[in-house]
Amino acid sequence: MPLFDSVDRHYARYRPRLPDKVVQLLAHTWRGTQAPTLLDLGAGTGQVALSMLPALPPTAHLDLVDQDPGMLRTALDELRPHLSERTATVHAVPAEQFVPAQPGYQTDLITCCRAFHWMDRPAVLAMADRFAAPHAAVAIMGDGSLWTHPAEWTAALRNLIRSHLGEDRRAGTTGAYREPGRRYEDDLADSVFGDITEHRFPFTRPWTPRGVLGYLRSTSFARPDLFADHTGFEEQAQALLRRHAAQDGVLHEDGVFTVLLARRPGTSR
Repeated sequence: MPLFDSVDRHYARYRPRLPDKVVQLLAHTWRGTQAPTLLDLGAGTGQVALSMLPALPPTAHLDLVDQDPGMLRTALDELRPHLSERTATVHAVPAEQFVPAQPGYQTDLITCCRAFHWMDRPAVLAMADRFAAPHAAVAIMGDGSLWTHPAEWTAALRNLIRSHLGEDRRAGTTGAYREPGRRYEDDLADSVFGDITEHRFPFTRPWTPRGVLGYLRSTSFARPDLFADHTGFEEQAQALLRRHAAQDGVLHEDGVFTVLLARRPGTSR
């Protein structure tokens, strides 16, 4: 069973997209390319692709890779009204097993947002080497999650989740979550993409209690089928969130969106 099975509608509606400054940074990587190709790994329901569309020229092509066919169907439903002349192809395979549909394929940008920790990272980067154009960049991106965010309201929410599911952070049907054994920078340094720059973008993200509950349904640590009484959990969570959002009805997440931008040495534009 895919890790995020049956949560695609919650994922599409409640997972945040890329900040505008991140879109601008990534768009800069293909400057001078008339028909850029974007390869998005762990694409989910298309948050990266939807964020990048306004920056992509009409001649662009997008390849979206995810193990979950349901998420990719939702991604296409979300993308189609906005594609215009751009084209998009989905690939329901693990990232390291991606094979392009056409011979001679080269991608100008490879992105992976909030998903690299689930992957066979050396195998994914070896795949990226096979299909990345000489000038291409690999962008490993993320901004943590509401589980890791240090705020009074997120701490209270984590404690509530633990009261239902136990102390360990859950990872869907795979058991407890385990932090990656090494830094992503080390994974990249051991690959051909050893020219690495880190970019950090502070953000403030507003949430409503309803939005938080929808987001939780899309996560590996609080998806509905983990709970013996999910309805009861959501009633408790909603009451907790409303208490913390009592003043203006809004919960604030102040975080940093981090982009590791990696290229083959000597190929930076």
